[in-house]
Amino acid sequence: MRETAIMFANLNRDLKAIMTRDPAASNRFAAVILYPSFHVMVAYRLSNPLWNIGLRFIARWIMQIARWLTGIEIHPGATIGGGFFVDHGSGVVIGETAIIGDNVTLYQGVTLGGVLPAVDAESQRSVKRHPTLGDDVIVGSGAQILGNITVNRCARVGGNSVVTKDVPEGATVVGVPARQMTNKTTPKTVDESFQPYGVHDMANADPRERIITALVDEVQSLRARLNDMEDRVSATQLHNKAGKTSQPSRRSNKS
Repeated sequence: MRETAIMFANLNRDLKAIMTRDPAASNRFAAVILYPSFHVMVAYRLSNPLWNIGLRFIARWIMQIARWLTGIEIHPGATIGGGFFVDHGSGVVIGETAIIGDNVTLYQGVTLGGVLPAVDAESQRSVKRHPTLGDDVIVGSGAQILGNITVNRCARVGGNSVVTKDVPEGATVVGVPARQMTNKTTPKTVDESFQPYGVHDMANADPRERIITALVDEVQSLRARLNDMEDRVSATQLHNKAGKTSQPSRRSNKS
């Protein structure tokens, strides 16, 4: 009975998360019927207790069906707190030993995976090999968080980042590999350097990225100037040719 009460309480929090974090969610009925995030969490909340009591094939089967229906892959062995929301959902992968705190948001295409899972897989069984996400973490679209690392509470992972090291509380990391942009510890604060869809503000970009961008801009500027010079040279040559051809006709007229 206690497990059932916890399951329904967490599902209620998951549903509330959709209503709170997605302005497109018009009402709870629509969220229940239309949102893959809620559908996959119903399956997960059912399968996780089954996994924990040893009914692992049934748990995996339930989550496999959920994956077919939603495009979201969550291992039933993962630990996920209440208020979990996968926005858009498709392509999300959450590994077996991942631990996710309360009120976490993931965008589409996020991977919470291991490091080199195909290398000596036998030694990695029953070992913590996936990341831990603290409470109130947001992970942007396409980000990959790999290995037994911790993204601490209120941290932000920018879109398309690759994270292989711990992220401090309240920090924002962006890039490949991910680098820390800010260190804000106040929860619920909008962090301008966090971009869930992978769009960078150049003021906060990686220094190497700024250098490359500046070089590309300079090359484009030089190319434009060269094209302008070529056009002027061509125009001058045409003018000179026109002048030469007109001189004989003038002489013939004088004669």
